[in-house]
Amino acid sequence: MSSLEISNSCFSPETKLPLSLQLVEDSASEPSRKDVDEVEEKPKDIIQFTAEKLSVDEVSQLVISPMCGAVSLFVGTTRNNFEGKKVISLEYEAYLPMAENEIRKICNDIRQKWPVRHIAMFHRLGLVPVSEASTIIAVSSAHRAASLEAVSYAIDSLKAKVPIWKKEIYEESASSWKRNKECFWAAGD
Repeated sequence: MSSLEISNSCFSPETKLPLSLQLVEDSASEPSRKDVDEVEEKPKDIIQFTAEKLSVDEVSQLVISPMCGAVSLFVGTTRNNFEGKKVISLEYEAYLPMAENEIRKICNDIRQKWPVRHIAMFHRLGLVPVSEASTIIAVSSAHRAASLEAVSYAIDSLKAKVPIWKKEIYEESASSWKRNKECFWAAGD
């Protein structure tokens, strides 16, 4: 098991407005490149909520390890349509204390189920234009099966358990908050 470090929130729980970058990283210290062969690298969980554009390359680099032969990714992007309406962007809000806690639980569940090394779960908040990433999940493991299964579990669990809300903004200037049918608290609706 590992420890967890949390920096300042990117969104205030009261106002849900951007403040600064949010990064939660589970790692006591990073070994230098020369030490990697000498000491076993500690597993880390990296959780970030941000209003900034997400980078697939940056997130995937965070989970690369010389001990792993696989890095699996899920990238969720804004599509340009929904039920015949032209979507121009999505807007996300989250209740950060609960969202961070739920993602930590997902990381712990993954570690109980699969032999993975590093996990990164990033989610964008605020406006996300068409074709940009809303969420990036990256997992490294010694072999591909563990990281592929873990990434699938991570996105399914994020959709079902993490309090993140999405509003679709349409070209005709209308918008609609979307109910997440996978979310456990909305199952009875």
